[in-house]
Amino acid sequence: MHDGFIQLDTQNDDLIRAELHDGLRAANAHTSPKYLYDALGSKLFEAICELPEYYPTRTEAAIFADFGDEIAASVGSGTTLIDLGAGNCAKAAKLFPALRPAQYVPVDISVDFLRDAVASLRQRFPEIKMLGVGMDFSASLTLPDAVARHRRLFFYPGSSLGNYTPDEALAYLQRIRIAIDGDDGASFSGGEGGLLIGVDLIKDHALLDAAYDDALGVTAAFNLNMLRHLNAVLGADFNVRDWQHRGFFNAGESRIEMHLEARRAVTVTWPGSERRFDAGERIHTENSYKYTQQAFTSLLERAGFSVRHVWTDPQQWFMVCHACPSAG
Repeated sequence: MHDGFIQLDTQNDDLIRAELHDGLRAANAHTSPKYLYDALGSKLFEAICELPEYYPTRTEAAIFADFGDEIAASVGSGTTLIDLGAGNCAKAAKLFPALRPAQYVPVDISVDFLRDAVASLRQRFPEIKMLGVGMDFSASLTLPDAVARHRRLFFYPGSSLGNYTPDEALAYLQRIRIAIDGDDGASFSGGEGGLLIGVDLIKDHALLDAAYDDALGVTAAFNLNMLRHLNAVLGADFNVRDWQHRGFFNAGESRIEMHLEARRAVTVTWPGSERRFDAGERIHTENSYKYTQQAFTSLLERAGFSVRHVWTDPQQWFMVCHACPSAG
């Protein structure tokens, strides 16, 4: 197999516009968080990760740095490392010296976003086979034949699973469970590979609120930028000045919620439709569910996994977990 890139999905503009139309016209208006990440949105999120209030990125990185050797011993070397939502591949690359994967498969919605990162990594780690895969991994985990079936290790850092409701997260973990076996029904055969996942834990609510509504307003800019993206994709006429960011922890649902709230009554139009928003009415843009260790390990077990090891930071703000398909 030659190193390269495979684009499995092509963008269907009609389906995207239909999804956005249905969400904006719903009784409680909403959009998928994936529309936060246009080119500017991705740069703003990188800036968010540098903020003092935004603890998840640096806390998870410290866990990987402190326990890299233990993590490597648990997951094994020579795996097929499948990086879900790889972005610039930086998180996985820091683990290469410890994990020593045989093949690295960064997966993201667009291969174009991966090319430069993978080209650089190939120079640094020529011994690792690399295959970039462009696909919407939230919809499917059916990987191309060029992805080795042997000792698959799915890498899902950053607490990205928190964007799913608990029921959606269970279904997604079950899909990963199947994909570890290579989509062919073969059973998992050993203690290497599996799932290496980062999960944000419930903590003081003030810390959670600050992480998603920072003093500099970078998260607000990130959320508001979605309106510019919607204007471009849907042909809408949102005026960013008509809206404000709301980010807060909903204790009853155990999740951070992000919304865009209308500052005044406003009517937004797009080809073939429109929506009037009253002052204070919101568009729900993102959830980020937080877990206790017990709740998340229970979720993994329900999805058909056996937890092998859990690592946390000293304050127990974040956890990294290695799990393998359970027997039977």
